[in-house]
Amino acid sequence: MIDLRIEQADWLLTVDHQRRIIRDAAVDIEAGRIAAVGKTAEIRARGPAQKTIDARGMVVTPGLIDSHIHTTFQMSRGLADEVGSRKFLFERMYPYEGALDEDDARVSIELCVLELLRNGVTTFIDAGNYQPQITAEVVGRAGMRCIVARSSFDVTQSAMGALPAAFIETTEQSLTRAEAVVKELHRVFDGRVHAWFQFRGLNNSTDRLIVGLKQLADRYGVGVQTHACFARSTMESSQAQHGATEIERMAKLGVLGPNLLLIHAGWATERELELIRDHNVKVVAAASSSLHNAYGNIRMGHLPELIEQGVAVGLGSDHASSGIVDLPQEMFLAACAYKEVRENPEVMPPERVIEMATINGARCALRDGEVGSIEAGKRADLTIFDTRRPEWQPLYNPVANLVYSATGKSVDTVIVDGHILMRGGRVLTLDESEIIEAAARRAPAILAKTRLEKLIAPKWPVS
Repeated sequence: MIDLRIEQADWLLTVDHQRRIIRDAAVDIEAGRIAAVGKTAEIRARGPAQKTIDARGMVVTPGLIDSHIHTTFQMSRGLADEVGSRKFLFERMYPYEGALDEDDARVSIELCVLELLRNGVTTFIDAGNYQPQITAEVVGRAGMRCIVARSSFDVTQSAMGALPAAFIETTEQSLTRAEAVVKELHRVFDGRVHAWFQFRGLNNSTDRLIVGLKQLADRYGVGVQTHACFARSTMESSQAQHGATEIERMAKLGVLGPNLLLIHAGWATERELELIRDHNVKVVAAASSSLHNAYGNIRMGHLPELIEQGVAVGLGSDHASSGIVDLPQEMFLAACAYKEVRENPEVMPPERVIEMATINGARCALRDGEVGSIEAGKRADLTIFDTRRPEWQPLYNPVANLVYSATGKSVDTVIVDGHILMRGGRVLTLDESEIIEAAARRAPAILAKTRLEKLIAPKWPVS
């Protein structure tokens, strides 16, 4: 039975092995999977569908994949502007996160999931937090896919700074609690939610924790993620503490492998880039985060070269404290920032950046056999953009327009597992008004708990 048919799409970007672009395209969906892809006439010949979406004036893409997002940071927007890496983490974000109670976290997660969904994201990798059960529950209700993880630290003081008391735990506590999350949450909500392991930062993790988490990830057949090489300070801190740069340290510990996901990696040395390639490590670029906090990942980074060498490099919006949680805008930044610093307009063409947000994101999530492209047999996750908007016109090349001029605001429809989560720009699975109102109500109390009011006040006079 054909449950849902999308037909008469002006353009369909399959991102399949041939990277086909189909005009007047149609997709049949049966039992949550893509059953057929092709021209509208040939797909209609398969018989009637129970439900049809008229996609005239639309561009259809695989569901977008945000490979790195801190869902509990959504209520931190505006709390960490004009600060460098150490102040950002140890004076702003860690105190903010340490002050959140479960109700605060839920509001933040709901607001983040809502923004991701509205901007066309069907799958995301949560960066790790202390409320992964809430993240899983919200995503389950929204109908999306995600990967959750419990944050793990076991070094309370590093050259970068000291952790809040709420984060402090022993190595055994970190390992036990992280394993419990994977046991509880992996493959819940009909398999849409996966659970991984995470050591939040290398310089606040012992060798024992890092090795232990990687061993657990291998045992359970899941991924493990960490922030790495995202600023000069983290590189220098690793050298001072461990006599090696971050990825070199992981190589000595024997934890590099295809189920390891590294976030940023902009300051990776030539030797570290070789290690990434040789061990099939996955990497996520977060352009807006680096640009906002002046980490130097674009200026120092070699992610375009890694992509051309076949490394899976995904794209992540990172967190609302850097401003946008809009993957199409993130595509623009990733493409154009590298062009600027390299003084080379041919670097990071739009085709590569769309791959980062789709099939490469699926590889980062270890789910490229299920999602990331529009082809028969894969899960029916699709994003449909309305091109009858000024930013999409004139439409000569949808690949270029999607990267260089579109934003998530032009997303019309989002489908996951064949279920319509958003249609006509309206989210169907979450109460948007209620979430936004709850966030506005809760924001003053969260700000008060962070004690950052004076630091973030407008510099211009307020009357």
